[in-house]
Amino acid sequence: MAKGYWIARIDVSDLDTYRKYVAANAKPLAAYGARFLVRAGTFETLEGDSRSRNVVIEFPSYQAALDCYRSQDYQDAIKLRAPVSSGDLVIIEGYDGPQPADR
Repeated sequence: MAKGYWIARIDVSDLDTYRKYVAANAKPLAAYGARFLVRAGTFETLEGDSRSRNVVIEFPSYQAALDCYRSQDYQDAIKLRAPVSSGDLVIIEGYDGPQPADR
């Protein structure tokens, strides 16, 4: 079964309030087996537009990624984030097919 991923690009206007969201999202993320792969590290925008913060979170499955987002605990966390940030979030299914080295 392919893993699921959240890919988020976020601008934050109030970091202190945003930290409350980060604390609140820990419970649902743990409950659905989430693992941070990227969490606001150094980046360089080579093409297109960017935001100040980038996050990639891996889940055991695409369904787990969807279920986490839709969970009441995460919806409650969003209420903390929404007033102090703007961004984009994509939930996407991972790829288990051939890789360039396999061709």
